[in-house]
Order: sequence, then C-alpha cells, then structure tokens
Amino acid sequence: MAESGRKGLLQRLEEGIVLVGEGYVFELERRGYLQAGPFVPEVVLEHPSAVKELHTEFARAGSDVIEALTYYAHREKLRIIEKEDILEPLNRKALELAKEVAGEYGALVAGNICNTNLWTANLTDERRAEIRGIFQECVGWAVEAGVDFVIGETFDSLEEALIALEVILAAGQVAVITLAIMTKGLTQDGYTPGEACKKLQEAGAHVVGLNCARGPKTMLPLLAEVVQSVTVPVAAMPVPFRTTLQEPNFQTLTWQPEDSVEPCRCFPDQFESKLCTRHEMAEFARQAAALGVKYMGVCCGGSPHHLRSMAEALGRRPPASKYSADMSKHVHFGNDPRLCQDYKKHLLSDFEVSSQK
Repeated sequence: MAESGRKGLLQRLEEGIVLVGEGYVFELERRGYLQAGPFVPEVVLEHPSAVKELHTEFARAGSDVIEALTYYAHREKLRIIEKEDILEPLNRKALELAKEVAGEYGALVAGNICNTNLWTANLTDERRAEIRGIFQECVGWAVEAGVDFVIGETFDSLEEALIALEVILAAGQVAVITLAIMTKGLTQDGYTPGEACKKLQEAGAHVVGLNCARGPKTMLPLLAEVVQSVTVPVAAMPVPFRTTLQEPNFQTLTWQPEDSVEPCRCFPDQFESKLCTRHEMAEFARQAAALGVKYMGVCCGGSPHHLRSMAEALGRRPPASKYSADMSKHVHFGNDPRLCQDYKKHLLSDFEVSSQK
C-alpha cells in the first residue's frame, strides 16, 4: 500500500492519467539479456543492473509506476525450463529492484502476475486450484515487499482473470486487471472485451482494460467498447506494432522478405519493419485519452522513447524530455544563425539531385 502522505494509484487516477512503462521482456531480449521463446526473466538474477537501468529509463521517460519484472516468473513457466528452484529468489529480487527505482523517482511500485498458460475450456477443480496457487505465491511475495498495488495482466480468458482478481483482493491489494484479446475479438471463453471487463468490475477490480496482443490501431475500437461498459478507470497497454484488421494481433503479423516467396512471421524477433514510431504512440495516447482511458502505457516491444512521447502528448515533460529533439541547431536542418550555411546548401543540392532521379 502507498506510504502515508504519498498518493496511491486510485488517488492519482482521480486526479488524472497514470502512465505505465512495461514491455520489459521484449526490450531486454533486444538488448541481449533474455531469451525469446521461454521469455522467462532470469535476467533479474543474472544481470540485475540491466533490469534496474531499464526501470530507470522508463521512470525518466515519465512512468508513474515501476512494475516488478515478475511477468512469466511463476511456477509453471519455471517448471518448463526446469528452474523452479529460482522461483522465490527471482520474485523477491525483481520486487527489490522495482522498489529501489520507484523510491528514487517518487513512482508507485506494482507487483505483477500474468497468464499461467494452464487455462482450458471445461477447467477442472484441480487445475483451477493449481492456477490459484501460482497466483497466491507471487502475490504473497509482492505483499511482503510492500507494493502499492498488483497488476494481473495478459489474460486471454475471463475465468483466469477472475481467479487472479480473487487472489489479489484476498491479499488486500488494489487490483489492475487487463485482458489480451486475440484475433477473434473475444476472450477464449467467449466474452467481448466490454462484457469481460464489466464482470471484472462487478467482481471488485479497481481498474480494468486491455494489454498486449494488439497494437494501437486494433486496440482502440475495443477500448471504446470497454469505456462504455464500465465505470471504473480503464487501462490501455498496446504493443507498439502496426497491427491491422487482417492481422489484428502481433502474433499474427507477417512481413515479406525480398528473398522469399512466402511471407514470414514477425513474432518473436522480426518486428523491426512493423514497429510504431514514437509519434504514432503519442497519437495513440491522445486518442485513448479522448476516449476516457485513465491508465495507459506500452506493453511488449515498448521502449522508453515510446513512453516519453506519450507523456509529452499528454502535456507532460518528464526528465528524459530534456533530450527530446531540437533541430534548430542541426548542421543540415537547423536555423540557428551560428551554423555554417554551406552544409544546408549541400543537403539541399542532394535533395535536388534525388528529386530529379
């Protein structure tokens, strides 16, 4: 819970939009610290300084929340890579790193639980208890670490999201629950985003919404439905990729290499041609805010520069904005009278040659 005198999540949401930087696993994979495929954040124990630096970069970019890197740091994922022995130390270290950076920047610290990949239709009581136990372990460590709230995210079934919510509320925590909506536009158990979020609100969630899977273009229409269906604050955490009506989630995105007849799947490490610019993410922030979204940021694939531009689009100037572009002194494009004008002339002549081709 928030320390005495420090505004908690719900108070901050009453006063305005809360920005949240996520996407750690994809960013750390790009930096060479995490393996695509398993996506288990062993980096927390192997290279904690890399995690702390990324938390810091997101804080400087304007994140109001530092989320512990415990996404996929649960028993089922660690069982698959045969490393259940690092489950507790990984969670505790991730929470410690998040708390350190949150304290430095006056941000809130969030615990995190996520999809277990164990949900199936016609879930048995035994499997349901297994899922609940996975959440209880991770939430327990988050509570012991003194988090301000707990995020439950990337659920593609309402039932698993409700189990996560039950565990978070039983621990006395503020709950942010977000769903990952795949190609058909429904949860795996057949609910529209609006229907599912309404049920989550009715079950006690403090914030509901969508994260991951969809980029700005294909998430925005679903957000409009969610905003109309609930009265609690709505969350929007898209992946920063150019998803389309034909390829609505990032797992289905493809690209066409010059040397191949068949298109190639982008997921998990060929997204460069589909990455949204910082300006596209800024426009998403403006559009989401106009819809009434109160909790927003970036998910898988997001980088601090995306969040900085979102913050600036909302009228903020976080520490990293000190280094936002100022082209007035650029050698070719600047207008500062102290610049040597010959370089601008050279560039203009290059443009003229290029336009004649």
